[in-house]
Amino acid sequence: MLVDFLSREKTISFGACAAQMFFAVTCGTTECFLLAAMAYDRYVAIYNPLLYSVSMSLILASCVGGILHAITHTTATFSLSFCGSSVINHIFCDIPPLLAISCSDTRPNQLLLFYFAGSIEICTILTILISYGFILLAILRIRSAEGKRKVFSTCCSHLTAVSIFFL
Repeated sequence: MLVDFLSREKTISFGACAAQMFFAVTCGTTECFLLAAMAYDRYVAIYNPLLYSVSMSLILASCVGGILHAITHTTATFSLSFCGSSVINHIFCDIPPLLAISCSDTRPNQLLLFYFAGSIEICTILTILISYGFILLAILRIRSAEGKRKVFSTCCSHLTAVSIFFL
């Protein structure tokens, strides 16, 4: 992709476009899952540190979930027929621009994208909100200012990353 920025010819092969889309979807979905896993990790670290190994297995589950999500969308998108112009006015091979140039019925793909991406977003945001709700309850129960500061400083950087990602 970086080479294409410097070259005059801005083309990409069909296979490279599929690979680019696969890795973009994998990274985006995995990051979404990891942010939720990190929120749960903060909750476990405060409430039940003995379950810490369980939360570490969520990292593997996040990666597997991201890969499965990407396989689903890449397979569904590249099983469509593309006829006519194959030019997309987009910085990389993403699902919506590819659906726009397809001459097949893209309604099933649009529904798949809407329901999968929507459910992942909703579930991860709910996981984060519920985890931080319990963390807030823990902060309110702590009597010492030093204890509150430790818990808050543990969560502050993650909350910043979540805010940047979802907003």
